[in-house]
Amino acid sequence: MSELSRSERRQNASSPGARQRAHSELNAWRRIVGILANDEARGVYARIVLGEPVTEEATGLRERRLGRVLANLVDSGLVSEDEGALVASGEMFRSMLAAEPVQRATGVDRFLRDGRIEQYPASAGERRELLEWVVGEAFEPGAQLTEGDVNERLERFTDDVAVLRRYLVDHELLERTPSGSTYVAVAADQTSPPDRS
Repeated sequence: MSELSRSERRQNASSPGARQRAHSELNAWRRIVGILANDEARGVYARIVLGEPVTEEATGLRERRLGRVLANLVDSGLVSEDEGALVASGEMFRSMLAAEPVQRATGVDRFLRDGRIEQYPASAGERRELLEWVVGEAFEPGAQLTEGDVNERLERFTDDVAVLRRYLVDHELLERTPSGSTYVAVAADQTSPPDRS
């Protein structure tokens, strides 16, 4: 079995399913904290945890308000019904604690969304790293391409192909031939960062 390429690993880690699960887990925490931040909901939840009655008289809440609080507690998974009785289960907390933490993006991934450039780094070193990654993904060193071919290859990384192409030329990762009709991809290890003095 062959090893996954860098772009395949990045796509798997940033797949819509993985992001949706991470987003859902984050929202589960937010929803529970939001519910428990409400004094009325927290009071009703405490009564359920302690096994005390949850009635209008006991909670001091009107029927409609108490119904909404209970619905929120049940919808969030903090409370469930067991044989007609409301019970507070620790299952929601256990499942959230067992969930994989959302991994922060590192390297060039910090500037990408779905394999496309979301923003260019402000740091010259990080920008160069991103541009070297683009060249490694889009071109073979020494390949001669027309401007149309270059644009076509860069379209998968950004909507503003002209800016990306200009950055690649400025960083000497893509050279325009003297005739101006073609570009040549340069291997990242054969270039040196441009002098900005």
